[in-house]
Amino acid sequence: QVQLVESGGGLVQAGGSLRLSCAASGRPFSSHAMGWFRQAPGKEREFVSGISWNGGATEYADSVKGRFTISRDNAKNTVYLQMNSLKPEDTAVYFCAASLRYNGSRYVATQTDEFHYWGQGTQVTVSS
Repeated sequence: QVQLVESGGGLVQAGGSLRLSCAASGRPFSSHAMGWFRQAPGKEREFVSGISWNGGATEYADSVKGRFTISRDNAKNTVYLQMNSLKPEDTAVYFCAASLRYNGSRYVATQTDEFHYWGQGTQVTVSS
């Protein structure tokens, strides 16, 4: 089992920044590819960003490329999502997720069915 707890959400004005954190406990954190998803009211959960187990590979949704940065600190069992230049359309509940799959050191999971553990989410609200 892996427990994931997100933090760092909040209310920010458009153009501002937030850094989300996801603290993991349970199974060895470094063995998991990790990801961030978000879900806005009335919309499906969507992929935001993913990172390989060693941090050597990352993926981003087109909507956040150049604005968001994912990183991880395996010594702290934590994955981060730095969000800059936030827009009102970034408003959503953000979820952290962990994958049990391993397809090489550069494997980055991007689909919801590739992930096995999910956090409870943290609300991000961007005002215009």
